[in-house]
Amino acid sequence: VKRMYGILEKQFRRYFHIASKSKGVTGKILLQLLERRLDNVILKSGFGVSHAQARQIVRHNFVYVNSRRVNIPSFSVKSGDIINIKTKDTGIKYVRDNIELTKDRMQAGWLEINKENLEIKISRLPEKEDIQQPIQEQLIVELYSK
Repeated sequence: VKRMYGILEKQFRRYFHIASKSKGVTGKILLQLLERRLDNVILKSGFGVSHAQARQIVRHNFVYVNSRRVNIPSFSVKSGDIINIKTKDTGIKYVRDNIELTKDRMQAGWLEINKENLEIKISRLPEKEDIQQPIQEQLIVELYSK
């Protein structure tokens, strides 16, 4: 799971700690926290072809959340947020090429993507059903609860 989201052990433990302290099912909240990462949203929208590339797009100051520049890949988006990609001419071509490469990917149901304006709207928080990879979060909870 850590590799799927491109994070290290320390970050993953932090997310697990937050999920275990929150009200609700720990495994479900953990997956929701991971899905809501800004670099993951860029990847799921098709503006990046890999987690590394999505992180780079965020780190290079191309991403604006609610009209404010955000360059932290672990930034957690919330329902109602509007994410824009604003780049120079070469960057726009780079992102448009990514969109063309990822056009056959299944779109995440919790994202409203406007590929013409390079805009993403978070319509709702992600659910377990929105995650395409088979993840057994109960095993993760059992391992990290020790």
